[in-house]
Amino acid sequence: MNNMHLKKTKYTLEINFNVQKGVLEMSGSSYPEDAMGFFLPIFKWIETFISEVSKKTILNLKLIYINTSSSKCILDVLEILENYQKKGGNVQVNWFYEKDDEDALETGEEFAEDLELNFNLIPY
Repeated sequence: MNNMHLKKTKYTLEINFNVQKGVLEMSGSSYPEDAMGFFLPIFKWIETFISEVSKKTILNLKLIYINTSSSKCILDVLEILENYQKKGGNVQVNWFYEKDDEDALETGEEFAEDLELNFNLIPY
């Protein structure tokens, strides 16, 4: 299985998924015209990763801005990982947010409350 790397654009996140380390990183802003079209290959990659590699997985999220449709897609990513964890997988989510960004903190808190995942809220 290959790593996944997508460079950020004005409208999309940078994606850096490392198979060997089990570290999945998503950073930047996300407000593409077609969020599902952008995220679909990400969903597929994660599903393949957890079925083929099945190792401890760390998801690092450092999101500056996400629109509503991207937020739903991030939730879908988290739910894929939550299902993996419920089946015995080991998942850690690190939600990085600027210490003065109340909206980003609240979004992270809402995701953490809605999901049964090991969830760290980390200011920077």
